[in-house]
Amino acid sequence: MDLAYIPSPSDGVWHLGPLPLRGYALAILLGIFVAIWLGGRRWIARGGRPGTVADIAIWAVPFGLVGGRLYHVVTTYEPYFGEGGDWVKAFEIWEGGLGIWGAIAMGALGAWIGCRRRGIPIPAYADAVAPGIALAQALGRWGNWFNQELYGKQTDVSWAVEIDAEHSVTGTAETFHPTFLYESLWCIGVALLVIWADRRFRLGHGRAFALYVAGYTAGRGWIEYLRVDEAHEVLGLRLNVWTSILVFAAAVLYIVVSAKKRPGREEVVEPAAPDESGAPGKDAPGAAGKAGADAKDGEPGEAAGPDGPGDASGAAGEQEPATAGAAEAKTAGDAPAGERGRHT
Repeated sequence: MDLAYIPSPSDGVWHLGPLPLRGYALAILLGIFVAIWLGGRRWIARGGRPGTVADIAIWAVPFGLVGGRLYHVVTTYEPYFGEGGDWVKAFEIWEGGLGIWGAIAMGALGAWIGCRRRGIPIPAYADAVAPGIALAQALGRWGNWFNQELYGKQTDVSWAVEIDAEHSVTGTAETFHPTFLYESLWCIGVALLVIWADRRFRLGHGRAFALYVAGYTAGRGWIEYLRVDEAHEVLGLRLNVWTSILVFAAAVLYIVVSAKKRPGREEVVEPAAPDESGAPGKDAPGAAGKAGADAKDGEPGEAAGPDGPGDASGAAGEQEPATAGAAEAKTAGDAPAGERGRHT
């Protein structure tokens, strides 16, 4: 007799009138919110503008959801296009079925589009959002708990998860390894690892993201081995195990090569982004440039007098004719280059 176990929800859907609230969808949405929130904080700390991460997420999130679903449907096509399958169910994303490999790949494509539109280097953006993505996965895995899916082998350990007969591979209510919990805890550890390593070694040029990928796939490999749901196998290993091995090797290789070719971290991650003190960034026009731009557009600028800023035209009127003429010559463009307004 089991003394303790993790009970599964009797129902993963709640209804607010005609509106269904699904536990799987709520877990995914909460994960997206956390990823954007943490990614935004890290982006600002690296010198970016507030709101940029959320703006680019408008591209990345839909692409990621579509990619995750496509990967699942392609690699598990039997329920949809196999004998007796129903292709309409391929669109029922709320029933579960998002492949992380497709979600990351297509999400990266969406992020690249968003970054390109804003002139932002995609590696810097990826480094900023990497820990948030890991936490999003940690939260999203609880959607599998609501759906009673993707559990591991049978076990009687005290942290086993109880699966109802309707969802059990044995046809009876049993307790299984809670692989959703294992992966959730692992992803939290990966997020903490990336945050620590990024602070300790100032990772840049995509290496923080690569560390997240390597850390996640290292855990996904052994967790996948515990699962008992049907999956395609290659040489006796589940397809996702092979994918984890290959992606892990690619991520480690990227870290090594990138560290040699592009050491350090990006100095500027977003054009015209203000620094932490509120001063203009390297790509933003300075005060002199703004004054020059105003003069060029025909708007009167401000000249600093002994008692502070004053009207430039008024100051010129109080000067001797020779002095006023010199000031007009400077306005006409005869001033030394160091005194003219800079434009970017």
